[in-house]
Amino acid sequence: MSAMYEGHPVNIQAKEKAAKARVSLETYYHNLVVMHNERDGRLKSLEKKMDEQRLEEDEREDQRRRQATKETDFLRLKRSRLGVDDFESLKVIGRGAFGEVRLVQKIDTGHIYAMKIMRKVDMLEKEQVAHVRAERDVLAEADNPWVVKMFYSFQDSTNLYLIMEYLPGGDMMTLLMKRDTLSEDETRFYMAECVLAIESIHRLGFIHRDIKPDNLLLDAGGHIKLSDFGLATGLKKAHRTEFYRDLSLTDYAKEANPANDPMDSKSRAATWKKNRRQLAYSTVGTPDYIAPEVFLHKGYTGMCDYWSLGVIMYEMLIGYPPFCSENAQDTYRKVMTWKENLIFPPEVPISNNARSLISRLVCNVDDRLGKNGVEEIKEHQFLHGSDWEYIRDRPPAIIIRVKSIDDTSNFDEFPEIDIKAPLTSETTSNSKDWVFMNYTFKRFEGLTQRGLV
Repeated sequence: MSAMYEGHPVNIQAKEKAAKARVSLETYYHNLVVMHNERDGRLKSLEKKMDEQRLEEDEREDQRRRQATKETDFLRLKRSRLGVDDFESLKVIGRGAFGEVRLVQKIDTGHIYAMKIMRKVDMLEKEQVAHVRAERDVLAEADNPWVVKMFYSFQDSTNLYLIMEYLPGGDMMTLLMKRDTLSEDETRFYMAECVLAIESIHRLGFIHRDIKPDNLLLDAGGHIKLSDFGLATGLKKAHRTEFYRDLSLTDYAKEANPANDPMDSKSRAATWKKNRRQLAYSTVGTPDYIAPEVFLHKGYTGMCDYWSLGVIMYEMLIGYPPFCSENAQDTYRKVMTWKENLIFPPEVPISNNARSLISRLVCNVDDRLGKNGVEEIKEHQFLHGSDWEYIRDRPPAIIIRVKSIDDTSNFDEFPEIDIKAPLTSETTSNSKDWVFMNYTFKRFEGLTQRGLV
């Protein structure tokens, strides 16, 4: 058969049409299965709740009829088209290399959300399509208290939009910049919550790969939620792209001699604070929290997220991450030669248990806690006494002051840009737009509990 086509290369347009058809079929049948499972899950949840309440049969039938009405409403409302014009922009609360995050209000319900806007052209040019898909899928599948909840996703010719719950407490980066360091009790609380948050996404089959203080959001109650799954990878083929393929491994391998770093802990903390916010909003970002095995392209698991957690714990207690440097390349080298560069400054004393946990997370993957299950981390002496089952019901380590549901005082100030104006003068071509197929999502609760969400 192949001989018939010898010397006749397949037309590029034909390849794209075939790929588009394959994606269409895969997503159509995948969505049917997901919708059935979700509906079945909601019914089982209702039955369990009614059993717990010991309702009479007539009351149960009434509840089932209400649920059936909600399911019908959901199917009808799911077909309705959602766009930027359905939201009023209130304020920019975040800006990065590929877009921005805005505080918005849904016009018909008055509900407040965070709207993440990403430019399609940047997603294509920076080979971020797979990661955009993974982020959307993580947020759609992760219906638990440890992950920021997504209510809607949609697109237009220029941008992709994620509509998520708004968490007015800001992020851990801002908190650390205000506080410099945290006490061991405060660190213990946040570490325990982060362990539970990471465990929740690993159970779904996802690896975050970008755990850092910027992506640890704080809700109004002062508790942690994971966000920004733009580098997440999952079990589906659509989630795999080598984001770091252009980094030079030979540069990492050059040894960074700690003796050549003249800064003491106070100077390093000052330098880190001066550069930190700029790094957060830049295209380059910061490699300080990324595990060495991620850079090596030799395969890695969810264990890379626990390395990042160890780096964050060091920063909480010491005031800066262990491998911070004046420039990103020096940081890469220090990460790759971590044995020589994981130093605990004597002028910032921490307990032996704290040092032990950091050292068991920031280490070779074969020696890292969590390799034989997350219980290894939970059982470490530093985390002894953590309320693993009810920690979200406990008072937070640090009280978050929030004046109203749309309070943005815990976020940086950004200049305003008209949300209806494209964030870029370029748009994706129609021939490439199919890669964002099936991006639209509407959560059941968002459409059926209109007075509550």
